[in-house]
Amino acid sequence: MLDIYNLQPNMPNTKSAVRRVRRVKNQTQVNKIRKSKYKAAIKQMEQLISSKDKAKAKKNFAKFQSILMQVAKSGIVNKKTAARKISKISKKI
Repeated sequence: MLDIYNLQPNMPNTKSAVRRVRRVKNQTQVNKIRKSKYKAAIKQMEQLISSKDKAKAKKNFAKFQSILMQVAKSGIVNKKTAARKISKISKKI
């Protein structure tokens, strides 16, 4: 039927379970993309701050904040974690 049976140690028993496995697989890929975007944004801001380029850091801060809140809204990271990261970067600028 589907190649999904090879992905799980326990095979799904019902049609809905098969569909759910497929859905989880797709959602996992989306979550990985979002998490990598989150990590990349943090690394970029840390790099700008360490290079003493305050003007560029201030310019990119709004975009950085937006990315973190989007990721937090989708549940990839906790909202408080995102707020803490934003606050920490804000203090460094």
